[in-house]
Amino acid sequence: MARPELAGWSSTERYSPQGAVWLEQRVRATRPPVELSEAGALELGERYWQEVESVTRRLVRVGNRGPEVELRLLGRWVLLRFGAPEILVDESRAVSRYSIVGGLLARGPAGSITFAQSVGPTVELRATVEDFLPRLAGRPGGPAWTRALYRQVQQRLHTSISRRYFRRLIGEATR
Repeated sequence: MARPELAGWSSTERYSPQGAVWLEQRVRATRPPVELSEAGALELGERYWQEVESVTRRLVRVGNRGPEVELRLLGRWVLLRFGAPEILVDESRAVSRYSIVGGLLARGPAGSITFAQSVGPTVELRATVEDFLPRLAGRPGGPAWTRALYRQVQQRLHTSISRRYFRRLIGEATR
């Protein structure tokens, strides 16, 4: 099966003076991959977590601790912990947002990851990391190589997962 093209793919990143990361990937689709409902919004998040496991060949496993989501290395060490999903649905979008509450890759509880589908004149899918304080990027004023380490490892992995996530959502929506 051919991999669907990612029409309108864009990836934008910014860093705050405090070292927080803002990273957003966007892509257009010909039809909505999920319904505009709470179930559809939850599916956006669940499908992303499935891609995390797939891309990492299950070295990183997704688990639930009550309503929280955890990404665990080899099922043991919590790399990132996310709060319960916050859902927003209206006539033009389905959104699931997970607060980052901790883990080895975070400097502390800050930021979020959001998965969104909006419909209107076009269908757009987004994966957005906001105000995340990555441990790999180091602290403000720290050595420059720490941000390079974050970009080469964690950011590249997130981008790779997002591309596969979007391709899978779009490919399954066109069947």
